[in-house]
Amino acid sequence: MNLSGSCCCGAVTYACSSAPLFTGNCHCRDCQKTSGSAYAPTFFVPEEAITIRGEVKWYERLGDSGKPISRGFCPHCGSQLFGKPSVMPGVLAVRAGTLDDPEQFKPQINIYTRSAPSWDFMDPALPKFPAAPPMKPASKA
Repeated sequence: MNLSGSCCCGAVTYACSSAPLFTGNCHCRDCQKTSGSAYAPTFFVPEEAITIRGEVKWYERLGDSGKPISRGFCPHCGSQLFGKPSVMPGVLAVRAGTLDDPEQFKPQINIYTRSAPSWDFMDPALPKFPAAPPMKPASKA
């Protein structure tokens, strides 16, 4: 699988040689605030499988887990591209809306649904978790 994408202005690009470890839509308040939407569609890949070109600025805060999460964004246009959750070392979260071909994103789950607003439509076929799902060994998506 070849996944590639960029920020809105094109100053930051990425290419990933790995299929996602897992995919999902996060409805936590942090993702709502940083994405400006009801949820953040995100896929997770091994950090060593992704090549990033361009300057990325990082912002760190505590996530719902109580542990730090760093969010990477373009310092020119402000597009949020990446996340580094400390609860998943070696894994990089990538915002699906930044993909060159967004059809490559296939969400598997909805998480932090307890924070979803009433107008947030969720695919009824996808599993829903009120918070983080139980951590299992990563499987190929």
